[in-house]
Amino acid sequence: MGFKLPPLSSLRVFEAAARRGSFKNAAEELNITASAVSHAVQNLEDWLGVELFRRGGGKLELTEPGAAYASAIGKAIKAIADATVRLPGRRSRGRLTLSSAPGFAARWLMPRLSRFADRHPEISVDIQTSLEPVDLPMEGIDAAIRLAPAARAMPYWTHLLEESLVPVCSPVLRKKYAKLSGLELVAKADLIHMTSTSADWAEWFRLVGVEQPATVRAGLRVDTIHMALDAASRGLGVALGRAPLFDLEIETGQLLRVFDDAVPSGLSYWLVTMDADFQSEDVKVFRQWLLDELGGSGHDGKKQPARPKAARSTT
Repeated sequence: MGFKLPPLSSLRVFEAAARRGSFKNAAEELNITASAVSHAVQNLEDWLGVELFRRGGGKLELTEPGAAYASAIGKAIKAIADATVRLPGRRSRGRLTLSSAPGFAARWLMPRLSRFADRHPEISVDIQTSLEPVDLPMEGIDAAIRLAPAARAMPYWTHLLEESLVPVCSPVLRKKYAKLSGLELVAKADLIHMTSTSADWAEWFRLVGVEQPATVRAGLRVDTIHMALDAASRGLGVALGRAPLFDLEIETGQLLRVFDDAVPSGLSYWLVTMDADFQSEDVKVFRQWLLDELGGSGHDGKKQPARPKAARSTT
């Protein structure tokens, strides 16, 4: 006779919620939404016919049966993980499904991906772009790359690199305003705004400790970093460059830094995975390749914001 088991995906979610003490924290760990956690736990309670959590007053507490069940389920999941890690002869599946922030995928990952293919021809890579949280095991995703503050990162996330901000413009626009300092240029020229992020011009002025000039001109508004940099390279205004996503334009001379110094945005790119027990060999190989591409590790994130120093004109 076979085992009568509750939905296994719901058990994984329940275990995380019980261990982390809240649906929100479990959602962050599993990279799904809090409502998805709540729904999975409710499905499990319906299947069991037992209330596992007490909800109310903004608090979430395990019931007595829930606490006993959480302890047993946690031990069972750990046993499965240990058995998987110790499985003799476990091999790579030969396919890695990665969910990545669109800008990072297009502007940092894709130009380098051929080197991964050369190094690991046995592994095919599927890339899906999204900014939304994903449930790695339930949606068939092996790993994800996301932009997030350090406070949100789980212990087993891998820090890749820090996002930093610096205004950029075309050589033609810089030549037009050659006599102006960097701040004067930002105050005089049209500013290209990116509507899909909160870290836009107002945030940059705050980070560098400069009051936003009343003369700042509102220019073109776009919703992707690609469009913002493309518009800047065409001389339509000054864009807020987000390192490392504008490296190619700087290298080819399509864009110039208005200031020498970039300031940290407070966000970093992270490789989001399940805890180490659940990482496949393909994920481990990809993680190591990313770190090698970054010189062994990401930036340490300790650079403090400083008043920007205007870049020297190359015109």
